[in-house]
Amino acid sequence: MFDGLYFEYPSVALIILFFILCAIICKMKLPSIYFPHVAQFMKVQTGASRILLFLKWLSIIMLIVSLMSPVKDEPYELEPKKGYEIALILDASESMKAKGFDENNRDLTRFDVVKWIVSHFISNRKNDNMGIVVFGTYSFIASPLTYDTNILKSVVSNLYIGMAGKLTALFESLAQGVNLLKTSKSKTKIAILLTDGYNTPDVEFPFDAAIDFANKLGVKVYPIGIGKSNEYNQKTLLKIAERTGGVAFGAVNADELSEVYAKINELEKSEIKNETYSFLRYYYIFPLLISFFSLMLYMFFRNKIGYN
Repeated sequence: MFDGLYFEYPSVALIILFFILCAIICKMKLPSIYFPHVAQFMKVQTGASRILLFLKWLSIIMLIVSLMSPVKDEPYELEPKKGYEIALILDASESMKAKGFDENNRDLTRFDVVKWIVSHFISNRKNDNMGIVVFGTYSFIASPLTYDTNILKSVVSNLYIGMAGKLTALFESLAQGVNLLKTSKSKTKIAILLTDGYNTPDVEFPFDAAIDFANKLGVKVYPIGIGKSNEYNQKTLLKIAERTGGVAFGAVNADELSEVYAKINELEKSEIKNETYSFLRYYYIFPLLISFFSLMLYMFFRNKIGYN
């Protein structure tokens, strides 16, 4: 309990010199009283005076100790996280309405299947700091980086097709995902870019600018194309992976997409810097209580025996 305990105001201890000096110089002058059987009376008074003297000085010393403010630094360290900082970039353009991607339930749209698989992926990455970017005609950050998987899954469940427009701003979404990881302190930052189409010329964002931005911040991109091979630009996705150090994937159905995310789930772990906090725990209340009760006992015994 007392390891690491120190005083915030140690110089306050000098006040004790004032009390000692006062005890020596400022003695009370009492009138002389003649009393029979003095020897017997003095025996009683000597014992009582010692108790009172002890209580008085204990009260004074404990009060001074309390004023010195005994305190202890107690560090609190957040559990270090081992994992990635990941930007999940999801295509919510009009083409994601296509059905039949899940062979077990052909009534589901591609986006419905993607939401389910991505939610499952999030559940398996409890140590990752993840955020979500959604894109269509434009892109936006649907969730900033967080370790809270429940929040992330809730965000995913509320996404819908067309919420960012009908077109496919592929390169802009990549830049937005990299921007999400801009403040990351992790050694390993990745962006998982999922799309089922080509970058729409009407919303052209410079491809090289997006790639340079990713390389500048050390973001490894894993592009995933879903649907038939002619429905998305394989060459562009391969180029994105090659130039950022990632791997490009393709999935023609829900089972293959699940396998893709399972492969990504096996990525090597990297440590994310933990944070240490400290707070001050004050212990002045304990000497203050001792001082208070000592003073109460002093007053009680002094009044009881009539000692001055």
